[in-house]
Amino acid sequence: MGAPDGELLAIALGYHPARDEAPIVLAAGQEEIARQILAIAAEFRIPVRHSPRLASFLVRVPPGHPIPPELYQAVALLLAYLYKTGE
Repeated sequence: MGAPDGELLAIALGYHPARDEAPIVLAAGQEEIARQILAIAAEFRIPVRHSPRLASFLVRVPPGHPIPPELYQAVALLLAYLYKTGE
């Protein structure tokens, strides 16, 4: 996921319906940290979706915290896309 200004961003999300009220930011970072997140995703075949605008908001959420309610719809659309495409 890249930022609108070209900066590399990556966010890892997790969600366990039985435990979580909302998706949780597992990791978030810029540049080198983003590269490491993307490398781990590739290694474990975790789906990745390019969404610069959403990434620019999610990178501000501290790891271990749920996404803010104002981003529920955007993240739901992203997850629905990933499930639909089988990624």
